[in-house]
Amino acid sequence: ARSMLRVLIVVVATLALASAVPIVTDAKPTLMGNLTHQLLKGPLHASCKMTMDFSSTSCANVLSALKAAITKYSGQGACAIYGGEKCLYTLSSSTSTQLKAVHETPTKHYKDDLTFDLTGSGDTTASCSVAAFSTSETWYAHLDYGTNYCNLVNLAGATGYEFTQTVSDETCTQYSSSDCSKY
Repeated sequence: ARSMLRVLIVVVATLALASAVPIVTDAKPTLMGNLTHQLLKGPLHASCKMTMDFSSTSCANVLSALKAAITKYSGQGACAIYGGEKCLYTLSSSTSTQLKAVHETPTKHYKDDLTFDLTGSGDTTASCSVAAFSTSETWYAHLDYGTNYCNLVNLAGATGYEFTQTVSDETCTQYSSSDCSKY
C-alpha cells in the first residue's frame, strides 16, 4: 500500500508539472481535483483516435499510398531529409482493409503503434474512410505534445491525396497544441 501511494504521488506530481496546472482548486489543495482535470481533457493514455475521409480516392489507392509513405519515412536517413520526426516508421502488417505500423522517435526512441482501418468500395473513383489510431507503447505516457496525432496526419499527408479529418482533444492527446512540422 505504501509503494502504491508513492507511485500515485509521483504520477500526480508529474501530471501537474507537465501541464503547468497547479494542484490547487478553489484555494484548497486537492489531489483528486487536479488528477480529474488532467484525465478528463483527453485520453487516459497518450494516443490519438481520428477519422480521415479521402473523398475521391479508393481504399486500394489510399492503402498503397500509406505503404509508400511508410517506406518514404523509414530509416534514420529520413530524419535528416524530411526533418522533425518524419522518420523511423516501420510497416508491421497489412491486409486489404487494415494497415499496422510502428513509429519510433529519433531522439528518445519511444515507440507508437499505428492502425489504419479502411472502409469503402474497391472502385478506383470511390471514397475511402479511414479510422486511424496511434498509441504510445510506453505504459506511463499521458502527454505526448501531439505526437500520436502527427504520426497519423504526417503519413496521410504524404499520400498526396486530399482528405478531411474528424478529431478533437477528447480523442487525441494534445491535438490542439500539436506541431506536426516538428513531430
